[in-house]
Amino acid sequence: MTTETQTNQEAEKSNNQAQFSIEKIYVKDLSFETPNSPQIFQKKWEPVVNMDLANSSTSLNEDFYEVVLSITVTVSFENDTVYLIEVQQAGIFKVLNVPNEVLGRMLNTICPNILFPFAREVISDLVTKGGFPQLLVAPVNFGALYQQQSDKISKSN
Repeated sequence: MTTETQTNQEAEKSNNQAQFSIEKIYVKDLSFETPNSPQIFQKKWEPVVNMDLANSSTSLNEDFYEVVLSITVTVSFENDTVYLIEVQQAGIFKVLNVPNEVLGRMLNTICPNILFPFAREVISDLVTKGGFPQLLVAPVNFGALYQQQSDKISKSN
């Protein structure tokens, strides 16, 4: 077997192997509001924190996907909103040779797990720059959330 033949066979083999890479991570959208400032700074700090999150994915072409992790954090005290943060942390991921049933799980678990620390950092920085005590967003188990969503879909069918 010649070296050229071996190289062609190795290239063909690697073309059929599953591949995953991060191409780009970026903030797609960002909003920070403090509707009751400066009066809110004069109150005792006993906030209630509510966090909503969602993620979506879009095929950019055959091998590339944009995944967007959307997080909304609302902090309130009594009946007043202290601050509201909306972050869309996004990434472009290259995914090759992955079966469709695995692809869905990857785009809904692995990719958001990669994006989440970046979103947490953005949230923490905004809160601090807004003049409020640091907010540390708790970790999220995207695998468990994906499984819950899959279970709901299975039960409804």
